[in-house]
Amino acid sequence: MNYKKRGQVWVETVIYTLIALVMISLVLAFARPKIVELQDRAITEQSISALEDINTIILSLAQGGPGNKRLIELGIRKGLFRIDGENDKIFFELESTHTYSEPGENVSSGDIVIYTEKRGEFNLITLTLDYSNEYNITYQEGDIFRTINKASTPYNLFISNKGGNLTVMDFEIG
Repeated sequence: MNYKKRGQVWVETVIYTLIALVMISLVLAFARPKIVELQDRAITEQSISALEDINTIILSLAQGGPGNKRLIELGIRKGLFRIDGENDKIFFELESTHTYSEPGENVSSGDIVIYTEKRGEFNLITLTLDYSNEYNITYQEGDIFRTINKASTPYNLFISNKGGNLTVMDFEIG
């Protein structure tokens, strides 16, 4: 008789443990996507802030004249930072579960144009600064296309005013 009670206690313990694990799994199944979406929203806001900082530096360098150089620490936790020297544009691209704006529509936030493109269950959010009519954007003094990937440590991004008829703003990773 004593062995039956012991067996029953172990069976109950296992059943209660399984019920608890199932409930935890259900909570995580519903909460995790929302947590990821909130993280993506925060990263998008940080990327917008970083582009605003870069824009402010470019504008101050243009006022200061040729020879000025500034450093900005650029942290990229998700997505890609691109310098398009051919088209004089700077942009962030990130794949996100968060829908920042209406897909297929351009939205302006100051000088930044935000475009959201739906790709299956994810969205491709592109944040663009277009300097094609104001400055000649270069990377290491060349009109090239440069992609900077995410990294655990911030990049040292140097921006310098090289002068010229259409002011050259040169980017360099240090």
